[in-house]
Amino acid sequence: TGDLSVIEKLSKTGHVTDATTNPLFVSQAGLSGDPRYVAFVDEAVSYAKGKTKDVDDGVALAIDRLAVNLGKEILQYVKGYVSTEVDPRLSFDREESVERARRIIKMYEDEGIDRSRVLIKLAATWEGITAAEILEKEGITCNLTLVFGMTQAVACAQRKCRLISPFTGRIHDWHKADQGKDVWEPEEDRGVVECSDMFRYFKKFDHDTICMPASWRPSRGAGYELDEIRALAGSDRMTIPPNLLAMLDECDDKLERKLEPVSGAKDCKEKEEWGGGMMDEKEFRFRLNQDGCTTEKMSQGIRAFVADTEKLEQAIRSKF
Repeated sequence: TGDLSVIEKLSKTGHVTDATTNPLFVSQAGLSGDPRYVAFVDEAVSYAKGKTKDVDDGVALAIDRLAVNLGKEILQYVKGYVSTEVDPRLSFDREESVERARRIIKMYEDEGIDRSRVLIKLAATWEGITAAEILEKEGITCNLTLVFGMTQAVACAQRKCRLISPFTGRIHDWHKADQGKDVWEPEEDRGVVECSDMFRYFKKFDHDTICMPASWRPSRGAGYELDEIRALAGSDRMTIPPNLLAMLDECDDKLERKLEPVSGAKDCKEKEEWGGGMMDEKEFRFRLNQDGCTTEKMSQGIRAFVADTEKLEQAIRSKF
């Protein structure tokens, strides 16, 4: 969420360690009309105008600055990471993604925030993953998002990305539609299966990449909103929206741990590392092509994030 009042409230529970934003949340904040967020937008526009006279460059810089302003405020409430996303329209441009990530980190550091508190969020395209590989070597840690399958997860781990965000619920959505099956037992939910396989692969082959599932659906339908979260209990981390955190808080059922590093490594079905330990681009693209869920859902996700960014861009451009 990008709602600061909600983040502040949840942070006081002591159970929330990190927060993530995306173009939707930044756009919602920027367009909300709330005086707190209006101030963030005005500062971002003023900052950009002071750095460049070119309108297009200024608008792009203001969007990045707004994301940093929001992230800086969030970091007052969480003790861990905040994720800040590179413009999703750069999802297929490695070089520009790297430059924009460096710019975002510099803005944070100029505000006195150490880069160790920030995760640069990039779509898990080939270009996004290889951009992250470059950034990680510079001490700029990355969150690879829009992950829907093992091909992306393995490529991220092999290139030492700090964290991945597999979208459990959206994987479920695709298989639900593909198979025409509305109700799944949680352990058979394809989103749960994929995220469990990623976790086990990382543990077996000693990858330090954090697996942080996000996006949730009720495996068994309405009334079972916590199914996937419960089925993935023990994951390295999770991104959970406020409404589901509230449901967890109110639930008195026993929460059984499902994933554990040692047993997870033993349960991994893979005998050896994909690509001999380092998939190349050809293998990545072929495996991606063979995975209908990942191919379709990643494209859909990028389009949605681009649409949100363009709404925000239009509003900010009006101020130049």
